[in-house]
Amino acid sequence: MEQKTSLDNYNGTLQKPIGSGFTATSTTADVIKGIDLSGKIAVVTGGYAGIGLETVKTFVEAGAKVLVPARDVNKAAKNLEGIRNVIIEKMDLMDTASIDAFAEKVLGANHSLDILVNNAGIMWVPLQRDARGYESQLATNHLGHFQLTARLWPALKKAVGARVIVVSSFGHQMASFNFEDPNFEHREYETLLGYGQSKTANNLFAVELDRRGKGAGVRAFSLHPGSVNGTDLGRVAPMDLFQQMGTHDAEGNLYPDVARKLKTISQGAATTVWCATSPQLNNLGGIYCENAEVAELDLENIDHNYNDPSTLRGVKPYSIDAENAKRLWTLSEELTGISFQAN
Repeated sequence: MEQKTSLDNYNGTLQKPIGSGFTATSTTADVIKGIDLSGKIAVVTGGYAGIGLETVKTFVEAGAKVLVPARDVNKAAKNLEGIRNVIIEKMDLMDTASIDAFAEKVLGANHSLDILVNNAGIMWVPLQRDARGYESQLATNHLGHFQLTARLWPALKKAVGARVIVVSSFGHQMASFNFEDPNFEHREYETLLGYGQSKTANNLFAVELDRRGKGAGVRAFSLHPGSVNGTDLGRVAPMDLFQQMGTHDAEGNLYPDVARKLKTISQGAATTVWCATSPQLNNLGGIYCENAEVAELDLENIDHNYNDPSTLRGVKPYSIDAENAKRLWTLSEELTGISFQAN
């Protein structure tokens, strides 16, 4: 389905399913079929575990060279062992100097960058702050990726046709963005609100990045991978949060009927790979996707049930709102001290 490239996704203008032909059970193998990434260069943050690792494997198998910035280099080396055309570099999304150092290496190698997947993230952690005093989920999930994208912008522009993929979540529905107190300095910390706010920020960032960057040939997309079995994203979350959502029993075991409905790692990474490579999206951008398809707007018309992951779908209007997107961009520049001229 072709859209005019002059359009952006402010307020959900383009937020309509396109009939991709894929579903919640589609895998990375399904969406990459027939696509050749030979000669392409990709960066995948968190590309050494869970859906990030599956994304890296899929890109490499399609012919790409992949750079994996890693907070835990030893873990990355172990998990990526034997995979060709992968380069691991040290980087911590809560360490601004390490982000700059990684970007300098990429730019210094005179690379053009075809795909940037902002995949790494943390979820449902206790209150922690980075060296600047910023709440850790916001700092890691959004601000670190904002800085990384800004620093890599020359390489993205050089590719002429690059895509930036922001791995968000249905969790954006847990909270809008609190512009008055984003770092929980004047309100009680609730980890679900922190996570939800950071995922809303992911969506707003993709909307504004696409609007600003498409003139330079760079398109941006955000996405919900789905509820995926076998990732370590929620490893530090207290069990009572999962029990509160109805996914685990009193002993902390995942209900079998819930487990059967979860996606595999390959199914969970499919939407990332689709957004990064599909020609179906050549004339689109700034959209929020799920199940390798453009998601529909959730105008309070979708019933959500946490023990049925198939109902966890749709994108809230506040997370693709034009004024919110512009406001977040300005705030992100202020918080990072970076003037990001994405044009």
